[in-house]
Amino acid sequence: MTDEIPVWGDAAPSPTEPVEPVDPPEPTEAANAPEPTDPPEAAVAAGDELEWPDTADWGDPVEVLMPPTPEGFRSGYVALIGRPNVGKSSLINALLGERLAPTSPVPQTTRRRLLGIMTEDDFQIVFVDTPGLHQAKLRLSQMMLQDARASLVDADVVLVVVDSAREPGEEDRLAQSYAAAAGAPQLLVLNKIDLVTGGNALPDYRAAHRAECPDLPAVDVSALTGDGLDTLMAALLERLPEGPPFFPADQVSDVMERDVAAELIREAALRRLSEELPHAIAVRVDDWKDRPGGLVYIHAHLYVERESQKGMVIGRGGRMLRSIGALAREGIEHWLGQRVYLELEVRVLKGWRKNPRMLRYLGFQPPSRD
Repeated sequence: MTDEIPVWGDAAPSPTEPVEPVDPPEPTEAANAPEPTDPPEAAVAAGDELEWPDTADWGDPVEVLMPPTPEGFRSGYVALIGRPNVGKSSLINALLGERLAPTSPVPQTTRRRLLGIMTEDDFQIVFVDTPGLHQAKLRLSQMMLQDARASLVDADVVLVVVDSAREPGEEDRLAQSYAAAAGAPQLLVLNKIDLVTGGNALPDYRAAHRAECPDLPAVDVSALTGDGLDTLMAALLERLPEGPPFFPADQVSDVMERDVAAELIREAALRRLSEELPHAIAVRVDDWKDRPGGLVYIHAHLYVERESQKGMVIGRGGRMLRSIGALAREGIEHWLGQRVYLELEVRVLKGWRKNPRMLRYLGFQPPSRD
């Protein structure tokens, strides 16, 4: 039995003219098509059954040649774990020099694991950015927590990231316990040191965080200014095992373009709406077309849970939605290196954070019932 498409709400009205409600899309023939079968040319029909002939010609085997790995080459997965808003995504972006992970002053910006890949002549590091650890009450929160734990399974090094300007709390201790259970080498990364130094410094809790993890080597860094990043990289490479690369040298992420665009649109919404609209917003990119002249056309829906939230996202006269679109387009163009025509709509999808089918439709993997 297949999952039904979630019940849709009304489409957001245009700032200048109303739009009729949009019905759920009808299932396509492709959606109802049977599972793909093996190549029919290699089989012989026998009544209603297929029998495989002994002489089926599948062609010559293909030998996959990997480039030789230099002696002493190091490679591995490095997972970043910590409470929400400690700067894990900003840290990965700073290390890679690429805008791969969404960043926002609002906690829980990252909802999916994102892989960022750094390759040099003598090493390859696959950074795994995880959702922030927090108390999981909604289905969405449970999925995010499960995703964070799963990211530690194959980690060769775990970075426990904390906020130097924030007192240690239960969520920090939860991250520490998950990291310890992974059984991989760990580093305590004291991020945001730019906030606790200088003239208008905030309270400095670095000593308190070190006391919470007395056995972990600690590195002071600032993802914003770049301070300490060289020291962090040196400490990582010391702990990285020798081995061949996992990905081609020119690949910087395993994330699909649509997923990154959706995350950048959501980040723009969080930045523009600030605390007005917490986390009841999701983004799905429905259309992506390459047009002449190097232009990329993107159509996306922003889903909220209530009619009142839809009005907040649209804003008076559509000003808020246009502001979100302008900021998102700027980020997507910077990431793609191409001009982008971005079209956004807002719809109500009531209770999507609690509904497993809706979560799947929006690209999330709901937690198992185990």
